[in-house]
Amino acid sequence: MMAWLSDWWSGGTAVIEPAIQRDAARLAQLHGASFHRGWGEGEFEVMLTERNTLVHRLRLGRKIIGFAVSRMAADEAELLSIAIDATQRGRGLSRTLLLTHLGHLAGRGVRKVFLEVEENNQPARRLYEWAGFEVVGRRERYYQQPGGEQLNALLMRRDLS
Repeated sequence: MMAWLSDWWSGGTAVIEPAIQRDAARLAQLHGASFHRGWGEGEFEVMLTERNTLVHRLRLGRKIIGFAVSRMAADEAELLSIAIDATQRGRGLSRTLLLTHLGHLAGRGVRKVFLEVEENNQPARRLYEWAGFEVVGRRERYYQQPGGEQLNALLMRRDLS
């Protein structure tokens, strides 16, 4: 009874599952709230139809509170984006989402995963380092900020096999 009450009070049990076409608007909303240049609903609609793209949603009860998206090519993948609703951050949900997503990539034969992360984004870097990603390169002035500032990107890699 207490577990059910706890789930109800917190909004439900966290569930990670494949995203579907009708999630595109919510995924775009989450992306836009998390990044300087958010992807639009149309971009998510396209990604959700591509065979080489894997998109997971993180649901709490009936509400989508996060997602992870990767693009696969042969035995490699690029983690394109991961986001969690700002009100749900700091609860370890991104770790669970990332590890589950990586597990599904491995299940599809992916052996290496790459990503780019803003050098100054300490929360994201901590997450990726915790998950076993290592810095393998750097792109100078890769990210353009709204005020014109250009920030470096770190290239990270994790082997899954």
